[in-house]
Amino acid sequence: MGSEVKRIKLNTLPIPAILIIDDDRTVCTSLELLLKRAGHRVRSVYYPREAAATVRDFQPAVVLLDMNFTIETSGRGGMQLLRELLTEFPQLPVILMTGWATVQLAVEGMKAGARDFIAKPWDNHELLNAIKQHQGSVVWGRGPKRKPGENLLGKKEEPFGSLIGTSPGLREVIEQARRVAGTQASVLITGESGTGKELIAEAIHAASPRAAGPFVAVNLGGVPEGLFASELFGHKAGAFTDARSDRKGRFELAEGGTLFLDEIGDLSAAAQVKLLRVLQERQYERLGESTPRPTDVRILSATSRNLASMVAAGTFREDLLYRINLIHLHLPALRERPEDVLPLAEHFLASARRRYDRPGVALTGEAIGWLRRQPFPGNVRQLQNLIERSVILSREEEIGSDELKRQLDGPSAQVSNFASTGTTLEQMEIRMIRAALGRNGGEITATARELGLTRAALYRRLEKYGIG
Repeated sequence: MGSEVKRIKLNTLPIPAILIIDDDRTVCTSLELLLKRAGHRVRSVYYPREAAATVRDFQPAVVLLDMNFTIETSGRGGMQLLRELLTEFPQLPVILMTGWATVQLAVEGMKAGARDFIAKPWDNHELLNAIKQHQGSVVWGRGPKRKPGENLLGKKEEPFGSLIGTSPGLREVIEQARRVAGTQASVLITGESGTGKELIAEAIHAASPRAAGPFVAVNLGGVPEGLFASELFGHKAGAFTDARSDRKGRFELAEGGTLFLDEIGDLSAAAQVKLLRVLQERQYERLGESTPRPTDVRILSATSRNLASMVAAGTFREDLLYRINLIHLHLPALRERPEDVLPLAEHFLASARRRYDRPGVALTGEAIGWLRRQPFPGNVRQLQNLIERSVILSREEEIGSDELKRQLDGPSAQVSNFASTGTTLEQMEIRMIRAALGRNGGEITATARELGLTRAALYRRLEKYGIG
């Protein structure tokens, strides 16, 4: 699930700590009461100059950062503080909060590395869910140093445990991934959208000798061509018009760990040349610098495209394909492994019960049979969204096939209607997003929920298509 930032998937602290950075003391008091009732340790910072020191001392699981203040007399705002915090603490989960909820501000914050965006006045349930989603992605260095692959209790983790299913096709991919995880080999992961390519990449990293280092993911399809070099290699202050401060690129953030290049098939010809040069020479230059920087990262890549066909068509470089494709893993579509639908559905249902506080909700036997017969063109991600939407919107404790059909026929019916007109997939997506925004009065959370997307994924599409 660009918005992706440096993260290490380990267990959270027993009592997650939340840091609030907001100069409105009334807001801080309200948030403190809410979060303490939810079982969190909470601390508030009213002055941005104290933020970095408090992060070092308090070691929060999540930071709630207000965007609508000026940092002392320097004229810098909350966006600048966000960048400064993520420069020093690159894996820190930051959730932005603002009373001026604009798409542009949300996109800018997500591009800078924020994990989520909550508008004021906030919805308590939505805010707590966002915190729960992101609080497990940072572990501070307390106590004895853990060995790679160990959790906070020193017990060995199962890196591939997040990959649900028993089908022969999936188990074969997992077994291949286990064998290559301990090497430094570059791996290309292919498969349709929604099959779990990033989960495989994360598992390979967690099972590798680099597990103690960072796992940094970037969706290359969401990076504008003009920002490619800055996003991947970083820049110095003054390197271009909007470069007001130094910025680390993804290669630097991933140093000593793994860099996951998602949707690598979307790279332009010019970007392919720049990436190939770094992979060949194992060094790069920040924009505005002339001194090469060595890089020590393992490259994992993914795409839903057929790169061999693109090479034949002259749209993807053959030498770059060789660099990223020492090992090839292909994830089968969900329709090719129907025996995995039930365990996946049960897993997503259990997660949704906890997330939306509906412990008694269940699928009927009829619903389970109906699920097994569906083709799921959106694969595992579509199944997950369908289960979550049904848990959220169903009024009954038992979810039958009729309820599942209603939720499946929402956005999917629109796709079918658009497809019959002969429009392209991109045009279909733009029209779907615009229609959903209109129905929801421009409200981001409701629109993302209707479309079966995360807010971060919706922000990326809004930026990509210039929808404001």
